[in-house]
Amino acid sequence: MLKKMLNKWFTVSAVLLMALFTSLQATAADNPYQLMQQASDKLFASISDNQSKIRQDPNYMRTIVKQELMPYIHVNYAGSLVLGQYFKSTTPAQRDQFFSAFAGFIEQSYAQVLTMYKNQRIQIEAEKPIGDQNILSIRVNIIQTTGAAPINLDFKWRKNTRTGQWQAYDMAAEGVSMVETKKNEWSNILRQQGIDALTAQIRKSAAAPIKLEN
Repeated sequence: MLKKMLNKWFTVSAVLLMALFTSLQATAADNPYQLMQQASDKLFASISDNQSKIRQDPNYMRTIVKQELMPYIHVNYAGSLVLGQYFKSTTPAQRDQFFSAFAGFIEQSYAQVLTMYKNQRIQIEAEKPIGDQNILSIRVNIIQTTGAAPINLDFKWRKNTRTGQWQAYDMAAEGVSMVETKKNEWSNILRQQGIDALTAQIRKSAAAPIKLEN
């Protein structure tokens, strides 16, 4: 009898814990500030814990970004912004190839930017009322231990109006947006050579090794 009661209690407890965990996940998915905190905690903890490995192999930073940050990134939306007016003139297959290459480029770019992190204190701006906003920016400050000005990273988030899920789609380092920069930089290639040529170029850029600052 006691064994049966304990088994029943453990089963109920497990169900309640799973329900609570699912509820917490759903709550976080509805709040970009919580998602930003979640992503930041995972990302910077992993970078901090693996400093020696990163010094030995800087490209390991890409692995960290892929595991801890990329799940929060809406690659296809960011890619569609980069394509801009040229999006409609591409085929679904071409877009898939572009988005795949662009995901690798984002991974490489973010990994390179994050080499600036050397166990500094991370400060995420206080949560503000979201209201009916579908797009917002959340600032993350990397506080320098040397007394220098903080490194400002602004993550832009977008709410999927169909699913209600928030995802990041751009990062601006010191006010410079990656999406806008690449949209302007790549527009000539898109206009003159087309998306296939751009995709090939992006693949090469994405393969560039991560370099640590001296």
